[in-house]
Amino acid sequence: MNVSEKVKFISTWIKNYVSNMPSKAESLVIGISGGIDSSVSSTLSAMTGLKTIVLTMPIKQKSNQHDLSLKHQNWLVTNFKNVEAHTIKLDELFSTFSASLSKFDNEHGMANSRARLRMTTLYQVAAANKGIVVGTGNKVEDFGVGFYTKYGDGGVDISPIADCNKTEVWELGKELGILNEIIEAAPTDGLWDDGRTDEGQLGLKYHELEEAMNNPNSVNRAKYEIIRKQNLHKMEPIPVCKIPN
Repeated sequence: MNVSEKVKFISTWIKNYVSNMPSKAESLVIGISGGIDSSVSSTLSAMTGLKTIVLTMPIKQKSNQHDLSLKHQNWLVTNFKNVEAHTIKLDELFSTFSASLSKFDNEHGMANSRARLRMTTLYQVAAANKGIVVGTGNKVEDFGVGFYTKYGDGGVDISPIADCNKTEVWELGKELGILNEIIEAAPTDGLWDDGRTDEGQLGLKYHELEEAMNNPNSVNRAKYEIIRKQNLHKMEPIPVCKIPN
């Protein structure tokens, strides 16, 4: 399947999913960060013709990251009449949250809490618009190394690009005409005050991760397996204590 066929297939899949829901949704709700994954996912959603609500949700955001999300937001509104865009500032909410939990301060925990506050926001907006939350995770992150926040950006209703590797997402972005600034930007989850990148946190480039996923003999396979093992709890079903009869 070539890139243009993938674009049509995924967008049609989203539309068909909504059409076949027992209780049909009236909108698609998605958070945009200024990154390639959310930019591609939101554009594919907009292409369905369904009401698509895109949210930027800054929390102590680096200005360059937030600027890209606003540029993509404006690009969507300009190109699709069915897109409704909102910026919901969560800085004060996060400040209150972190102050209330000052006795339990933990840098990694607070980073994940940003993602979970955004997830809660998306579901509130979805509830108010009879919508479903559209995920933005790709195959490497969702099923390879588990690079996402449990019940944060991992908390979604559908995942349209989760069968696409990161390099495929970049290809989709070019096909869709996503802004070059976004395509060329270093991937980041936007959860840290120091602006650390995804590849910096993972310790491998995305093309190295993809190669290690698919090749057991890869020089990076051992490192990939270590990352995967650490995050496997996110990718496996929740353990349930089964009571014997």
